[in-house]
Amino acid sequence: MNRKIAVFTGARAEYGLLQGIIQGLHDSEKIDLQLMVGGMHLSSEFGKTVEQIEQDGFPISDRLEFLLSSDTAVGICKSMGLALISVGEAFERNRPDLIVLLGDRVEALAVAQAAMISCIPIAHIHGGEVTAGVVDEAVRHSITKMSHLHFVATEVYRHRVIQLGEQPSQVFNFGAPGVDNMLRMNLLDKRALIELTGFDLGEKFFLVTFHPVTLESGGGVDSLLNLLAALDEYPDFQLVITYPNADVHGRRLIEILDDYRRKNANRVYLAQSLGQLRYLSLMKLCEAVIGNSSSGLIEAPSFNVPTVNIGIRQEGRIAGDSVIQCEETLPSIKGALERALSSNFKEACGSSTNPYGNGGTVERILDVIVNIPLQGILKKTFYDLD
Repeated sequence: MNRKIAVFTGARAEYGLLQGIIQGLHDSEKIDLQLMVGGMHLSSEFGKTVEQIEQDGFPISDRLEFLLSSDTAVGICKSMGLALISVGEAFERNRPDLIVLLGDRVEALAVAQAAMISCIPIAHIHGGEVTAGVVDEAVRHSITKMSHLHFVATEVYRHRVIQLGEQPSQVFNFGAPGVDNMLRMNLLDKRALIELTGFDLGEKFFLVTFHPVTLESGGGVDSLLNLLAALDEYPDFQLVITYPNADVHGRRLIEILDDYRRKNANRVYLAQSLGQLRYLSLMKLCEAVIGNSSSGLIEAPSFNVPTVNIGIRQEGRIAGDSVIQCEETLPSIKGALERALSSNFKEACGSSTNPYGNGGTVERILDVIVNIPLQGILKKTFYDLD
């Protein structure tokens, strides 16, 4: 009898990182894939990216409608409650043998809670990381404590998961699956990107993503305004900007970006969702990745592209030599951009290495979740370091 493996995705970036694993499970003769799609994927406001998942040829077992059109704390809490109800019902219908979750979003926390109550083992990817500026920090570690198999991206993160009491034999350091995407995809050249987007990338462009800073008063609104003011200092650079996540204050950031695009229509391309292929292709060709997205720390170093990481959202996450950390003030952002564009820093980026690995992650994760014995895996005992 085939093993029934469920995978949940609720956001565009998360799906991009899971895509290779979903493909491997879909292709495996040993696995019956149950793909659960919800959250931002089903929202027109965020590009209705469920259509991309369908175009990729993956059958969707459950469409989970739970995202409210609200970015207040109350709205997010209600969305989490709806997610918990929807996922609990899906688990009762499908009874998977294992659920695969990635990262630290609140939707994934709701899925993990439902799986825990339903006695369904959890395989968690990207645990053990630290992001001090957002509630994701607590969410990630909470999912770790409900999970049974752990796939981390560095040895430091593996140690941290074990420090949380997880059994060392079930914590695997295979690197970041996002790095595999760069190796397996036939990335697009500038001409193809211009044709697909209908936007003139010009001679030079920046790739910008700025998410809400959920533990900061105002959610990062002032920081985004400082970033846009700094970008105004570089009128010769085109700007490709992606939407922020549907977190608290996310829609306020979207309003600011929409207004900025209207005022700079010839210079700014604002995308609800670029998709993994276009996003990585743009990343490879841009002069710098700017903002506070984890992709600037995890994926960009593999292209030897400078990253300007702004503020505290990613504080505590391991960063390579190609990443410039700066404060959220206008002078600090301007200084970081100047350094990123300097010939000395670009030369240093050319010889930098990615601390999140150099590929092979997806294949090794698949080997474990397809073949590891699951009998008795729910019986967790706390592992003491002493």
